[in-house]
Amino acid sequence: MTRGLVIGESLIDIVESDEHVGGSPLNVAVGLGRLGRDVDFLTYIADDPYGRRIIDYVNAAGVQIVSESRTAERTATARSTIAEDGSADYVFDLDWQLSGTPPVAPPLFVHTGSIAAVQDPGCLAVAALIDTYRVSATVTFDPNVRPSLIADRELAVARIEHLIERSDIVKVSEDDLRWIDPARPPEQVAQTWLGLGPAIVAVTMADRGAVAYCAAGVARVPARPVQVVDTVGAGDSFMAGLLDALWGSGLLGGDRRTELRGIGVDALTAALEAASLSSALTVARAGADLPDRAALQAASRR
Repeated sequence: MTRGLVIGESLIDIVESDEHVGGSPLNVAVGLGRLGRDVDFLTYIADDPYGRRIIDYVNAAGVQIVSESRTAERTATARSTIAEDGSADYVFDLDWQLSGTPPVAPPLFVHTGSIAAVQDPGCLAVAALIDTYRVSATVTFDPNVRPSLIADRELAVARIEHLIERSDIVKVSEDDLRWIDPARPPEQVAQTWLGLGPAIVAVTMADRGAVAYCAAGVARVPARPVQVVDTVGAGDSFMAGLLDALWGSGLLGGDRRTELRGIGVDALTAALEAASLSSALTVARAGADLPDRAALQAASRR
């Protein structure tokens, strides 16, 4: 088990007249690939110009697209509007389906999230794959909620909580926590999630940094000072950086679940710092342009 598996949507982001490859799970896969990690990506695209563009983009990062990914009638798109503060709103044209178990070796970890976790009918296949792989793989999850695509809020929250119970690592934004449970403070919701099964629940808080909860306590890191161009891909870059740090520490894989649950606050803080650096480099660039290993190493020396 030396490869990771990422499952989820990929699409073309359309921002005014510009088009970029995007999708939260795709960004995580590409971010890890650019860091030199071996990753397979299971998605749902068509054999059309957009789909071929996605394949070229993912392959350029060293990521392998699972062959069963190319069965859609059309490749999804998302039209983005960037606000003055750099935040983005999206309008999606997206169909999400999966079928069967991908022909890949048992992965070191399996990551999913966002639209793939809640949208019918594909989300049901995602949940089944998580149950299949979690015996031997670390399960990681980022809800990355897209409210404009959610018709039944209660059902979406139930599906999110189902995946949290099966996850080892959960990364979530403060805004998502407020949407999922508006009646309670985000930090209280995150601590409740920790009790449902994960070893780590990490919360990103924009310019207030990040906090993570584990059995040993609470880790906090401040936001890195940076000139924000836009926030597209910031959370995905944080997720990729967090996974990379834990991978480097030998804490991924089903056989390392006990060690992951025993992670100390200092080690978790170091992982958060690495994730925050990755995110900071991404928001300083236009679009979801996640850093490679050389960029991270250069930034860490400053």
